Amino acid sequence: MCFVEKNLSSTMQIKKLVSLPSRSGRDLQRYNQGYRQVVGCIPYRYRKTNKSQEELEVLLISSQKSSKMMFPKGGWEIDEDIQLAASRETLEEAGVIGLLGEKLGEWIFKSRSQEKFHEGSMFPLLVTEELDVWPEKDVRRRIWMTVNEAKEVCAHWWMKEALDEFIRQLTCMQRKEEEPLGLCRLEYHRSEESRMSIGELKMQTKKSIIT
Repeated sequence: MCFVEKNLSSTMQIKKLVSLPSRSGRDLQRYNQGYRQVVGCIPYRYRKTNKSQEELEVLLISSQKSSKMMFPKGGWEIDEDIQLAASRETLEEAGVIGLLGEKLGEWIFKSRSQEKFHEGSMFPLLVTEELDVWPEKDVRRRIWMTVNEAKEVCAHWWMKEALDEFIRQLTCMQRKEEEPLGLCRLEYHRSEESRMSIGELKMQTKKSIIT
C-alpha cells in the first residue's frame, strides 16, 4: 500500500473514533525489551500572515493533571500499527486529523510520574481538520504557537529534539531544489551520527539501573 493510500485508510479509521472515549488501561500495551512503547505527533499547519506569507505553527496540548504543555502522545497498543496509534492519540488528546509524515525518530526517556523508562516515537502530522468536539476536550487545552514558542514551553526534552528533527527535515526539503540532494543527505548522516543510537542508549540505561 502506498503512502497516500495508507494516509487515507488511517484517516477513515480515525474518524470512526471521534465519538468514542479515549482508550485507557494497559492490557493491550506494547513493550520492547521492557520499555513501554509510546507514540505521538507534532501537529502542524501553515498560517497566512499579514504580509501574505505563510508561517509554520505547531499544536501543543496541556497535561491532564497540570498546565504543562506538550505534543500529543500515548501508548502504542498491540491491535494497531504505529501510524494508526500516533493518529489515534492525536485525535483523542488534541482533536485534530491530518496527513502523517515519516517517523522522526525514537527516544528513550524516563517517565516522571512512574519512574519507568519508555521508548517514544514521533511523527509530523499536517493538520487537515480541527474538530470542535473530541474525546479529551474537557480535560486539556490546545494552543497553536510558533516553533520558537513551542521550544520554550514544551515540558519534555525528547519532544523538543523531535521538533528540532522535524524542522531540520523541512529545511532540507525546502533547500532540495536549490542545492544538490547530496548535501541534504550528508547533513542527515551527520545529524544521525551526532545522536546516540537507541541500542547504545538502552545499554547505558540498563547499566545505570544495575549499578
